[in-house]
Amino acid sequence: QMHLVESGGGLVQSGGSLRLSCSASGFNLDYYSVGWFRQAPGREREGVSCLTISSNDTRYAGSVKGRFIISVDNGKNMVYLQMNNLKPEDTAVYYCAAGFDSLATMTGSGEYDYWGQGTQVTVSS
Repeated sequence: QMHLVESGGGLVQSGGSLRLSCSASGFNLDYYSVGWFRQAPGREREGVSCLTISSNDTRYAGSVKGRFIISVDNGKNMVYLQMNNLKPEDTAVYYCAAGFDSLATMTGSGEYDYWGQGTQVTVSS
């Protein structure tokens, strides 16, 4: 079975850092584009960052650009999201997603085959 499992969320003060991890099992990330999404209470899911495997092109939401970094460790079959200078508005459940040889977008409208269950990130002011 194919799974994505996120970890690394938690409570952090404003200005702090967290690194989210996403472990893939049952498939090889070498052939998958990946994305990170988040959803805050009462809000729509939004794309945070994505990486297209065929081009290694990365994209970031304007609200996180310069603060977050997406990366993939193919040897470990892991996806990471390094989050720096966190702000209270970054508080949300964060999800990773993977799509086979797809053009990654931050809309998440069908190009991703697998989704994780999410990890909570809470940033206190």
